[in-house]
Amino acid sequence: MKKKRLVVLSGAGMSAESGISTFRDSGGLWEKHRIEEVATPEAFVSNPELVLEFYNQRRAQLDEVEPNLGHKILAELEEWFDVYIITQNVDNLHERAGSSNILHLHGELSKVRSTKYPNLIYDIGSKPIKLGDNCEKGAQLRPHIVWFGEAVPAIDEALPIVNSADIFVVIGSSLNVYPAASLVSYTKPDIPKFLIDPNNVAIPYGLSFTIIQKQAEEGILELKNKIQKYV
Repeated sequence: MKKKRLVVLSGAGMSAESGISTFRDSGGLWEKHRIEEVATPEAFVSNPELVLEFYNQRRAQLDEVEPNLGHKILAELEEWFDVYIITQNVDNLHERAGSSNILHLHGELSKVRSTKYPNLIYDIGSKPIKLGDNCEKGAQLRPHIVWFGEAVPAIDEALPIVNSADIFVVIGSSLNVYPAASLVSYTKPDIPKFLIDPNNVAIPYGLSFTIIQKQAEEGILELKNKIQKYV
């Protein structure tokens, strides 16, 4: 029998319990930096060394953290469902937990790309990059991250995935970051929808979600029990 499709939109709260800092919970700072200093195209132009070092540190941090129980349960759910994960996170914890189908909306921390030839993308793992590290065509490398103010090309790939969902789940997202937050509006109206977050999240008008007001690990464990009836 064909498995039902479970589509998950995961945000920063998904990885917070693995020890990865989130902008939302840090008083407007991200690892002691303002977003404008380290996560915009203008920042890279004005102080590329700072931006590169910021992401070098984030990349190194990934070696120090592990997927949490929530990541692992989502991977295990592939036994029951056709699971697709659309993530706003740039870490690789979903991959390391064993999930098979992952779309990164905002890029991937373990990759870099050419500043002049955006299709030249390289997987560097946790290695640092510095000024003078160039692509094969001689252009400076930059983090493979969608910075604030840049287009989100993967959103076009995400829309049909969301629309194909038989069950839709939002985990650890404030639904304040667009265009990712707009994805919830592309779900079919009659499917079960769940939202897992310890905070009060504003649900877009006209959408009905079952709210699980818990941290990701505990909330996903509860979700697992709730969706067994749809197998």
